[in-house]
Amino acid sequence: QVQLVESGGGSVQTGGSLRLSCAASGGTFSSLSVAWFRQHPGKEREFVAAISWSGRNQNFGASVKGRFTISRDAPKNTVYLQMSSLRPEDTTVYYCAADDSRHFGGTTSSEFGYWGQGTQVTVSS
Repeated sequence: QVQLVESGGGSVQTGGSLRLSCAASGGTFSSLSVAWFRQHPGKEREFVAAISWSGRNQNFGASVKGRFTISRDAPKNTVYLQMSSLRPEDTTVYYCAADDSRHFGGTTSSEFGYWGQGTQVTVSS
């Protein structure tokens, strides 16, 4: 059973940066595609970014493209979401998700079977 633990959330001012981490355990990290989603109150989970099991492929949501990057560190079994040029509308809970089907390109939450507990990001104006 894959377990995911997010960290790195916090508070930052508009224009600032944060790096979120997603540490995976209990599975084969090299087989996992990992994604980040976020969920604003009263709304569905929104796709933020994803990276394939090999790291060669990446995908970003339209609202973060050009501002966020995603990377993975195999020896540490960790995926990072580097967030820059943060805006108040980026404020919400961010979730790490993983899929071991070796299918990449999914952007809906139903395509990912493993989830972390979430980490809060707050951007103040």
